[in-house]
This record gives sequence, C-alpha cells and structure tokens, in this order.
Amino acid sequence: MTDLCADWELLIQAEGDGELDIVATARLARHVETCTACARLQSQLHGLSQRIRDLPRDAAPTRLAAGFRVAPARRRFVPALGGFAAGMALAASLMLMVTAGADPDAELVAGHIRALQPGHLTDVVSTDQHTVKPWFDGRIDYAPDVRDFPAAGFALVGGRLDYIGGRPVAALVYRHAKHPIDLYVWPASGDAAPSVTSSKGYNLVRWKAGGMEYVAVSDITPDDMRAFALLWLGKS
Repeated sequence: MTDLCADWELLIQAEGDGELDIVATARLARHVETCTACARLQSQLHGLSQRIRDLPRDAAPTRLAAGFRVAPARRRFVPALGGFAAGMALAASLMLMVTAGADPDAELVAGHIRALQPGHLTDVVSTDQHTVKPWFDGRIDYAPDVRDFPAAGFALVGGRLDYIGGRPVAALVYRHAKHPIDLYVWPASGDAAPSVTSSKGYNLVRWKAGGMEYVAVSDITPDDMRAFALLWLGKS
C-alpha cells in the first residue's frame, strides 16, 4: 500500500470496528474496487478477525501468560494505538503466541506485526547509524551493532525496543523497496551462517556473528532476505 492510501487504511480499520456510516462505507466500497492493495488489506483484516473468532477457547498457555507480565514495561504501546488498530494488533500477536509452541518464529513475527501498526515502527527515527546506536544506551544491557546499506537498497530508518522471549531486545528498522524490515539483535555465543525460514506469511533470516544473534523479519522475498544477511556479514 502506498502512502497515498493512508487515509483509506484508516477507513478500512474503522469499517472493521463498525464505526463507518453508510456514506463512508459506500465510498470505501468504490475505492477497494479499483485499489488492489486496499482490497488485500481489507480481506486480510476480515480474515484475521474471523480466525480469532474461530480460535478454541482453551486456557492460555504459560508462555502467553508470561507475555502479559512483561507487556506493562512498554507502557506507551497500548495508549498510543487507536480502537480497531489496537485490537487487531493485539489479536494478531495473541494468535501467533498461542501457536508459538509449534512455530518458534511466531513471537518474532508477532513483534513485527505489532510494529506495523501506525506510529510503532520506530522509537528513534534516523538514517544515521551514529544516532541510532547510542539511542539504545541505558535502555538495554548490550550495545547492538548498527549498519546502513542504502546503496544496496537496504536503508536504515531507525530503531526501537521490543520484547522477545520475555526480555527487551534491540530492533533495527530498515526499508527495502518500501517494505519494512525488522532486524532483532540480542547477545548469543557462537557463529552461524544465514538460514531463511518462513512463518505466518513472513520470511525470516537468522544468523550469529560477533557475539550476537540476528533475526530479520519482513514480507520481502527469501532471496532478498538472504542478500540482507550477507551484506551484514560482508559477503555480498
């Protein structure tokens, strides 16, 4: 979806929340007839809402309960989201966390989906790696390496804190052909070559180097994800 469709995105979200009047609903219907991106978003949100309603009403697993215990540490998350957007972000995250036992990458994808909601992609907005790196000082107990690859089509746009595995981690944010990429970074021992997987319609590439583990999440192609990892490793 292009920036020109931002207003229509809000209407699609409001429609899902039952907040549109007849006139606005008719305008939206005419728009999605000619806009493939908005029609796809509308279909995805409707489908997600239905899948949430169809989930079994079993007791939440221990891992999900743990997620609720750490959520208050990021107090700005829920208040900053509005109505439908907040509900869909939380619903998507919960659905992925419920299935995380079978899919170890689901929690990372859930974090990426949360960040895609308006206003949550970055905590610090900057294309300067020397601005983004010191921003993490005092916010986490390690110093992530921050790099930028604009000439190769992977431009740094900022960073944020996220919560993965019950602890705060650094998330570096990039764009590739208008697609956001979240690169999660945390301390880990050993080295590992890039490995590409997929989860819930998103692609992930994971590697270890220099005392850190890196996992990038995006909807770009597996080949582009691998190219991004190789840039980090200086092997492009």
